[in-house]
Amino acid sequence: MSALTDLTLKAALDGLAAKDFSSVELTKAHLAAMEGARALNAFVLETPDEALAMAAASDARRGSGDAGALDGAPLGIKDLFCTEGVRTTAASKILGNFVPPYESTVTANLWEAGAVMLGKLNLDEFAMGSSNESSAFGPVINPWRANGSDRKLTPGGSSGGSAAAVAAGLCLAATATDTGGSIRQPAAFTGTVGIKPTYGRCSRWGVVAFASSLDQAGPIARTVEDAALMLTSMCGHDAKDSTSLDVAVPDFASFAGKSVKGLRIGVPKEYRVDGMPAEIETLWSQGIAWLKSAGCEVVEISLPHTKYALPAYYIVAPAEASSNLARYDGMRFGLREAGSNLTETYENTRASGFGEEVKRRILIGTYVLSAGYYDAYYLKALKVRRRISNDFDDAWTRCDAILTPTAPSAAFGLGENASDPVAMYLNDVFTVTVNLAGLPGLSLPAGLSSEGLPLGLQLIGKPLDEGTLFSLASVMEKAADLKARPKPWW
Repeated sequence: MSALTDLTLKAALDGLAAKDFSSVELTKAHLAAMEGARALNAFVLETPDEALAMAAASDARRGSGDAGALDGAPLGIKDLFCTEGVRTTAASKILGNFVPPYESTVTANLWEAGAVMLGKLNLDEFAMGSSNESSAFGPVINPWRANGSDRKLTPGGSSGGSAAAVAAGLCLAATATDTGGSIRQPAAFTGTVGIKPTYGRCSRWGVVAFASSLDQAGPIARTVEDAALMLTSMCGHDAKDSTSLDVAVPDFASFAGKSVKGLRIGVPKEYRVDGMPAEIETLWSQGIAWLKSAGCEVVEISLPHTKYALPAYYIVAPAEASSNLARYDGMRFGLREAGSNLTETYENTRASGFGEEVKRRILIGTYVLSAGYYDAYYLKALKVRRRISNDFDDAWTRCDAILTPTAPSAAFGLGENASDPVAMYLNDVFTVTVNLAGLPGLSLPAGLSSEGLPLGLQLIGKPLDEGTLFSLASVMEKAADLKARPKPWW
């Protein structure tokens, strides 16, 4: 990596403002890094011509004193965000070569802030997965490797391309989405920072839907401050999204570095799960110690319905997915496989276009919504979801934020859990509660495993209180002082 691709987003913006280098130079450095890292399979589409044109326009704006908050910063865009005139696939064959005639609100906000698009990033098909192995474009490979090993590791999912690209220095930051942990778990596996904001902070308009009551966009970046800068530009009320919150967007970066003295940090006893590696437990204890040193009060709390979160999630999310994915019928856009009649065309198109994991979730979702099982499964899951949300409401009377591990392990090998969906789903054990309750959750790198792989800690906040998470995370980031980066093997 060149010096320009080693920069944080904040350092790059400062350098652009000081005219130490131009956006075109910065963009060319990242395009070269992308070209040299294709073995990672992080990008499904590179857009060098668009990137250089956007960079040149940014340099012109800076020259006239009209720079936006992210002007000239080269970013990667998860291929779940519709980009006008640029192919968007959700990493699925069924969308084929779909080129949207419109721009997602989140990416439109980023372009308004002056950011540069380097290309579209790989993901699990329709964001359904925890290892980025369900993509129609093949798996993303984690830039990290265990000490003394050349085993290929997962970068996590579904935002594996986003996390891998940021960790490998292919972009300054990236957009991502989180339905059950798809920002935070990849961030933990790649030594990056990822935040899922409060449900409704970021518009879902123009983001290919998985589970509409759970999906939320957010950034993956190298530092807490970088994630705050990204989130500030991504957020904002959008009349086109009925779930978008009409609330002011704070300057999230201003919270980084603020004192956290006197804040109460909850530690949920239910998150101490059987079989959790000792090094995860040790890291959690270290995180508690860092926050105590910063003047926080640590209190034990109870979230009693946590054990029902995964079963409830894996009923609610597939149910919504089965409804959302009904639109892919081979009629209006994307793939169409011929059949002798309409029903056969539907069947052939969906059989050919959807991958195995997506088919599994559609079938589960259709089953739990069917007439004989709606009350037994879906309705019961909604009641559990309400109980989980109530647990957090009760916890907020005792604490200001919650600290947990992000994932139950470090990155695992590609193919390791592929034949066992339940083992794969267990990767979301610490993250799904946050989506079910609509809360903000942030993962930051806090240490390395015995094999030299990144481990993450998760901070969970009150609704619309992302600022407190950034303050706490910046304190922990400073205490961890994690300088390790993946050693280029690609």
